Amino acid sequence: MPVRLVLSRARRAAVCVALTLAMPAAMAWNDKPIRMLVPAPPGGTMDVMARLLSEQLAANLGQTVVVDNKPGAGGAIAINAMMAAPPDGQTILFSSENVLTEIPHVMKVSFNPMEDVKPVVAVAKSTLIMVGSTALPPNDLPSLVGYVKAHPGELSFASYSTGTVSHYAGLMMNQRTGMDLQHLPFAGSPPALTQVMGGQITVMYDGMVTSLPYLKAGKLKAYALAAKERSPLLPQVPTFAELGYPDIDFNNWYGVFASPKVPADVVQKIQAAVNKAASSPKVQEQILGLGFERIPAQSAAQLSQALRTEFDRNAGIVKANHIQP
Repeated sequence: MPVRLVLSRARRAAVCVALTLAMPAAMAWNDKPIRMLVPAPPGGTMDVMARLLSEQLAANLGQTVVVDNKPGAGGAIAINAMMAAPPDGQTILFSSENVLTEIPHVMKVSFNPMEDVKPVVAVAKSTLIMVGSTALPPNDLPSLVGYVKAHPGELSFASYSTGTVSHYAGLMMNQRTGMDLQHLPFAGSPPALTQVMGGQITVMYDGMVTSLPYLKAGKLKAYALAAKERSPLLPQVPTFAELGYPDIDFNNWYGVFASPKVPADVVQKIQAAVNKAASSPKVQEQILGLGFERIPAQSAAQLSQALRTEFDRNAGIVKANHIQP
């Protein structure tokens, strides 16, 4: 074999190896460990999702990604930490959108949700669902409305916190149907679901992620999904829109946010890297297994507009229902 041909093949092989080794570096937007802030305690849904994503992101980038839990103050502790960090993309936020579109309407926060935080990538969403005890006599929403009206002043609905869509949906359905379910707010879904399953509370408007395991286990029954279309996770459950209540349409999406001071080219690199990590079969399987649903890819500009629309919508609901901070 001619020496020149051998050298040529050797060079090609060397170039291929160099390109393979350079791929993670090319995707990385920082040569330092990446800090992913989470405005929730360890072990919760938001934290679990952040860790799934961070592990895949680290593997893809060849770079350390550290999850840093900073719960409290309606998300302000984590967001303020991001704002205080250098705007180089090294510090990012993983959060649900309701930290920005719901909480600021009912709780005084030390940040401007529409100016101090920039959405970069939406990873998945969780839709609101109305659930009740399996011992509850009605098996569909029209029957439930009649049942509540037949027991005036006796029944209640739970939410996972005052001033969230879990609260809004209950108030709106009371108005639209003439039900008088009394609102009982909780600090999160688990304690509320316990009382719903026990029959102490009639129904709850809950995120599907926390209710789904109980629905699959036969410990809860579902009445309606707060979406325009049925969910592939519970295809037998009708939507509020199907049942005549199209404005009962609530979900929360989870994703990555950054400081608006981060340069546009860095934001694009973060978006590309996170999208690749989130779309990996391993991450998708685990996210869907938790009860989340896929969300269509959107640009940062589209996400910003969607965030503003939801923020304004929630402001109107809070005002119309006289919800006080």
